[in-house]
Amino acid sequence: MESQYRVIGLMSGSSLDGIDLAYCNFRSNNNAWTFSLAQTECIEWDVAICDELKQASQLSGKDLWHLHTRLGRYFGEKINAFIARHGLNGQVDFIASHGHTIFHFPEQQFTTQIGDGAQLAAVTGLPTIVDFRSKDIALYGNGAPVVPIGEKYLFSANKLFLNIGGIANISYHQEQRIVGFDVCCANQLLNYLAGKMDKPYDEYGAIAESGIVRQDLLMQLNAVSFFALPFPKSLDNGFSSNQMIPILDSYSYSIADKLATCCEHIAMQLNTSLQFVQDKSDVIFTTGGGAFNRYLLQRIEALTSRKVVVPSAEIVNYKEALIIAFMGVLRWRNEINVLQTVTGAKADSVNGAIYY
Repeated sequence: MESQYRVIGLMSGSSLDGIDLAYCNFRSNNNAWTFSLAQTECIEWDVAICDELKQASQLSGKDLWHLHTRLGRYFGEKINAFIARHGLNGQVDFIASHGHTIFHFPEQQFTTQIGDGAQLAAVTGLPTIVDFRSKDIALYGNGAPVVPIGEKYLFSANKLFLNIGGIANISYHQEQRIVGFDVCCANQLLNYLAGKMDKPYDEYGAIAESGIVRQDLLMQLNAVSFFALPFPKSLDNGFSSNQMIPILDSYSYSIADKLATCCEHIAMQLNTSLQFVQDKSDVIFTTGGGAFNRYLLQRIEALTSRKVVVPSAEIVNYKEALIIAFMGVLRWRNEINVLQTVTGAKADSVNGAIYY
């Protein structure tokens, strides 16, 4: 029996480089899934609300909750404009929104993604699914990564996945189970350093390529205790600002040298994380903004002795929004959308709160 779903997926990543919207068409035929990305767009943040989000973890409970409700309306307004621009009125079944992560402390059993689903549903008049991590956290999981379920059904020709966003994470699809976890900070560090040169990012890694890897800085970055922990494991957005950036700021090396050293750090941590993957023939299917950093990809290939494969720019940029939309479809069908082998939870689970 064939089923079809038309969904807008919304993703706001930790690097705050924009709001990713993807209008997706999914078809299921005897649980074999196909998809198309019919319309995609990265919406630039309004400066004021972006600045608020950067400081959100420091807000009082009242002010954070107020931001949560305002962000839900803001998302709703952006989606309404997206629908109007692309002539999608009457062609959207529901919205699936990841929201924006402020806190992520699975060891204390809580995670916080803001962007009120009730407000979003009220503004758009469309059913809205939010909160894709909390049930897994309640089952003593890490609540991350959540995208491997989408990789399993939508990108089944691949086994080894790398997403280089604000945080780099990997997943490996074995016959009996899927393993996935956060590796290290990525664009959070690289974009922070590029900002010191009044650039939003280091285009193609050109500045990093001109720098020198500083071994003392590299050793200190690699010595942070998180990297010695076994998987499953995940990172809070504050990890970069609390632990990694102070290390970078304590050295007086040039920005180019710091960028080169950070790229080496990312490649080294990825190589260490992939030691459990025995088959060297498995290519690394790579997405996220860091997939455009040519220098970083060269270092990853050199250190891991694996080929990095980068799909189309649309998949690179919108894979996470696509998979959030797909997780919404699974929630709509009341089917498992977060896997215990990935997160370490006590059981697979159905995650997501629906606002009609």
